[in-house]
Amino acid sequence: MAITLSLVVILGVLLALLIRYKSLGLGAALVAVLFGFYLADTGARHTINDLTTAIAHAITGH
Repeated sequence: MAITLSLVVILGVLLALLIRYKSLGLGAALVAVLFGFYLADTGARHTINDLTTAIAHAITGH
């Protein structure tokens, strides 16, 4: 659960910066979509959360 909260904060800051500097590329769209999925309570959120957790565990080796 801690990784989800941290990721939401990071994505929110990235989205705010991308909007501030009007950087509207593929990266901005991806950040906006991920941020929206984490804030929303949809069925897709759980799949994305599981994928992100798996990637985080693969990176950290846990």
